[in-house]
Amino acid sequence: MDPHSSAQDVPRCDLCETAIVHSYCDFCHFNLCKPCVVDHISDGYDRHKIVPFKERRSTLIYPTCEKHPHKNCDFQCEDCNNIFVCSSCTASKQHKGHNFLEVTEVYNAKKEVIKKDTKDLENHISPKYEEIARDLENQLASLDGGYDKLTTAMSKQGEQWHREINIVINKMKTEIDEIKAKHRAILQKHLDEIKQIQSLIKETLQTIRKIEKSTEVSSTIEYSSKIREFSTLPPKIQVSLPTFIPKPLDREKLYSLLGQITPLSTATEENVLPQNQPKTSVRELLDEPELVTTIQTFYKTLRNVTCLNGDMIWTGGETNDIKCFNIKGSLFQTIKTKSRHWPNDIAVDINRDLLYADGTTRTVNKVKNGQIEDLITLQGWKPGSLCVTSTSDLLVTMFSDDETQSKVVRYSGSTEKQTIQFDDEDKPLYSGNDYTKYITENRNHDICVADWGAGAVVVVNQDGKLRWRYTGHPSVTKNKTFKPWDITTDSQSRILTADGENHCIHILDQNGQFLRYIDNCGLECPIGLCVDKNDNLFVCEVYKGNVKKIKYLK
Repeated sequence: MDPHSSAQDVPRCDLCETAIVHSYCDFCHFNLCKPCVVDHISDGYDRHKIVPFKERRSTLIYPTCEKHPHKNCDFQCEDCNNIFVCSSCTASKQHKGHNFLEVTEVYNAKKEVIKKDTKDLENHISPKYEEIARDLENQLASLDGGYDKLTTAMSKQGEQWHREINIVINKMKTEIDEIKAKHRAILQKHLDEIKQIQSLIKETLQTIRKIEKSTEVSSTIEYSSKIREFSTLPPKIQVSLPTFIPKPLDREKLYSLLGQITPLSTATEENVLPQNQPKTSVRELLDEPELVTTIQTFYKTLRNVTCLNGDMIWTGGETNDIKCFNIKGSLFQTIKTKSRHWPNDIAVDINRDLLYADGTTRTVNKVKNGQIEDLITLQGWKPGSLCVTSTSDLLVTMFSDDETQSKVVRYSGSTEKQTIQFDDEDKPLYSGNDYTKYITENRNHDICVADWGAGAVVVVNQDGKLRWRYTGHPSVTKNKTFKPWDITTDSQSRILTADGENHCIHILDQNGQFLRYIDNCGLECPIGLCVDKNDNLFVCEVYKGNVKKIKYLK
């Protein structure tokens, strides 16, 4: 407890330590009662600044001039590295013709900077560090549990192997029992045949002995020898036992067959303080995504979907019709492309006007009040996919006429602002072909491209520097090559990309780490994707012509 305060926390005089404070010395930073003011300034009034207590710390304390100690420095000389000077110094030959700043103005400006810095530190920077620390602490806290899950999964796989091995061994034992029964039957059959012959021999001996003792002429003469018949011995049967030939154990092969442990992956994320970015609450993934509704578009081949608002979507397929449906599946509007060819991609700008890319005319077109106008016309390149950014720029993927190069170009209106084509080693970022490379912008301003030809999601930062590539996730059930089609992002900076060959959606975090699949909801050949402002996912089923609305966040 402060010794200068009472039980009611009333400020007390710093000199007598009993009386209630009345004044304050702004130079010495002392609490003073009325009687103690006189004692405090007894060494010289000009050495102190007495103000009412409520106005404490309001007096600026100027530095004393080194050349004129009796004066305060009210100015800074701009031509002398902003050194403090007094009024006498400003009139001296040393500072003749120099420019001076009033210390009060500099002080007030710096105070504003300090005030802003304090606000930034308290409201933005410090909370961000706390968030990073919490995230690391949470990762450490969940470390054992995560590895326990891994070892449990391995143990389950081992148990499954043991069960399968026991099944195989029991099956082989059954086969041995069957072979044993056949072996026994063969031996028994031949034994029965031998015993039958032995019985005949015994009967023949009895007959011979009887004839030997007999004196009857007829029976002796009628005797027929069977020695030749019995001398032809039956073949000796030797049935060999079956053998078990164990195959040598290949430990490395067993290791690979049992499963795969992916290497430790450490991703370093650019930690940028959010600026003018709306705050969003954390939304976790649902354990099981839910199908909300299915919209039948009647396209034979449905390729694209983009959200107009919470209740309306634009769709495009391999026809010249671009259709707008409400969430109940009712057709609201149809736009026919100017070229009468199907659009490569569609998007909606900040004014809710429809944009579409037309490869046959090499144009990006805008539909405004029902009228179609050319927004961008390309030379030597054909537009692929479109994305309207958070700053209202337009990102366009395109490929060259000879289909050997691909790039991303940023436009402001019709003006080209940026081209993204090569990495730091001057190697192409994207595959060179005529496959449409779908594009989206993440909330951290990363530019994400689904490169079907390369079998990869390629992500660069807003300056065009490569951050990472994602080439699929090892899976027992997803055994076809990863070929991403459309791509989109949500409010949590998660990235979703369509894997039509494996009938699923891959969900990644902003650093390219795989989170989960969406592989339920009866998805068949998902191609086009978009996410609305409420994080509902819309998925095009290319051959069914359906758009499925899926809830995947809590």
